[in-house]
Amino acid sequence: MARKSTKPTSKNKEFFEAIALLEQERGIPADYLLEKVCNAIVTSVRKEYGGADVVFVDCNTEKQELRVYLRKLVVEEIENEFTEILQEEAQKYKKNALVGDFVEIPLETKQFGRIAATTAKNVIRGDIHDAERGLMLKEFESKQKELVTGKVQSVDPESGNVTLEIGKAVVVLPKSRQIPGETFKEGQLTKVYIEGIKDTTKGPKAMISRTHSGLVKRLFETEVPEIYDGVVEIKAVARDAGSRTKLAVWSKDENVDPIGACIGPKGSRVGTIVDILGGEKIDVVIYNEDPAKYIAAALAPADVLSVEMDAENPNACHVTVPDTQLSLAIGNKGQNVRLAAKLTGWKIDINPESGFYIPQNS
Repeated sequence: MARKSTKPTSKNKEFFEAIALLEQERGIPADYLLEKVCNAIVTSVRKEYGGADVVFVDCNTEKQELRVYLRKLVVEEIENEFTEILQEEAQKYKKNALVGDFVEIPLETKQFGRIAATTAKNVIRGDIHDAERGLMLKEFESKQKELVTGKVQSVDPESGNVTLEIGKAVVVLPKSRQIPGETFKEGQLTKVYIEGIKDTTKGPKAMISRTHSGLVKRLFETEVPEIYDGVVEIKAVARDAGSRTKLAVWSKDENVDPIGACIGPKGSRVGTIVDILGGEKIDVVIYNEDPAKYIAAALAPADVLSVEMDAENPNACHVTVPDTQLSLAIGNKGQNVRLAAKLTGWKIDINPESGFYIPQNS
């Protein structure tokens, strides 16, 4: 069926320019936006015609034409004014229209009416919001378990929560996931770890953290080329955020010193990470498939004399250290042995060489 062509109007041109601008600013594909806009127009205009399926939209992006029209059936006697048209009236739109034919009746934008236009605007806004949510969710999913940099927008003085701008998204870093004692200023750049994504009624929500052990792991991958290249492997991380982290590393290349690679020349690599973490201490130890050797290394900086596995309790062991090293092995408030246990997956019981537990200052 032949259709009457219409010249692109300035309104059409402005409409297509607006779509292009939305694509550029919000990253939503123009084709997706046009589809949603056309669907919104059909939905809103259809209400003006009793909900009948007579409203159609043609969109030509090359010619920048947007054509809205009704399709009605030519009849001898009208039973439904929304879907039918008399032959005499139909021939105004199609010269040789006969009963039983369909004719297309072009609509001008002003014919949509204020209510229809408002409805279309709301639907379009909602669809754009949904599209943005979808793009945001997709972007977050691609960065899940990754390290990202956020810019501080604001700090809530009451809760201590920090609002960060990450890409096109605004994400909240809760006080509970901040390193104890750290402070933030508006405009400051800070690195965070994306723990996971939740798709809530208000849109996708990124769960970000500066206390997660994954943050330390990703920082080492960033700062140590040998880890990034796969020459050195991080086997485990145990962390008390803001205080101390233990990192177990290993290399399949006997010519590579995994600890030295992580520390860097004059401590430059680990020093950079310590600065990012606000002075947090980091122990880098060698991973070993021999549990006894691994546990001994994990208790650094304390010296270990022996490690005996508990035959009656799986994944439990007894460690003997020099009397003078007992306090160091246990650590302040038990931190060193606790992190070593978390790093290795073993329950560690520490005893002094003399057999007597003599408390010392940590």
